[in-house]
Amino acid sequence: MIACATVIEDMLPLLPEDVPHEVLDFGLHINPAELKKVLQEKINEASRDADVLLLGYGLCSMAVVGLQATTAALVIPRTDDCIAIFLGSCNAYKVETKKEPGTYYLTKGWIEVGDTPFEEHKKLIEKFGEAKAERMTRLMLKNYKRLALINTGQYEIERYRAYTRETAEKFGLRFEEIEGSPDLVRKMLFGPWDDEFVVVPPGETVTYQSFTQH
Repeated sequence: MIACATVIEDMLPLLPEDVPHEVLDFGLHINPAELKKVLQEKINEASRDADVLLLGYGLCSMAVVGLQATTAALVIPRTDDCIAIFLGSCNAYKVETKKEPGTYYLTKGWIEVGDTPFEEHKKLIEKFGEAKAERMTRLMLKNYKRLALINTGQYEIERYRAYTRETAEKFGLRFEEIEGSPDLVRKMLFGPWDDEFVVVPPGETVTYQSFTQH
C-alpha cells in the first residue's frame, strides 16, 4: 500500500498487519509532476517485493497517469480525488456533488495534515494582517457554501467535529456532518476489484482513459 497522508488514516484500521505500507507527504500534491516522480520511485522500490501495489490516490491532477510497475499490478480507485474513498464509493461522491456542489470536505486526515484554506488563513494573518487575510480567504472560499465533515466511523470523531463546526462558523459556511463509509477501502484491500478500480497489469501504464472508460 502506497497512500497519501490524508488517506492512510482511514486505511490503517483495516490494513492487515502483513501488508506493508508507505505514507507520502500531502504537500506533494502542490506539484503533480513531483508527486508522479515520487510515486514512480516508490512503485519501483515496492515492486521488488510485492506482486500487487495498492495506491491510496485518485487521479489527483493526473499525477497517476503514466505510472508503471514492471513486475507488479497496480490497483487504484477510479476517482478524481480522495473524497470518494472517504464516502465509500464513486457513486456516493457523485450524489453529494450533485446535491451540494459548493462543498469543502474535511476528514481526520485533512485536518491533521492541515493543508486547507482554514489553516492557510493563520499564515496569511502573520504575513498580511487580519483584514487583508480575511479578504483573501473569503475570496478563496467564495464558491463554497457548506463545510462537510466526513465521518467514516474509523476514529474518535468529537475533536474533528468541534474543529469543523467552529471553522464553519468562523468563515460563514454551513456545517454538516456526512456519513462516510469504509466500503471502498475494504474492497481495495480485500477485493473484488470491480469497475470502481483501475487495475493495471504488470508492465502496462496507467492512462487517463483507464479512469474514464469502464
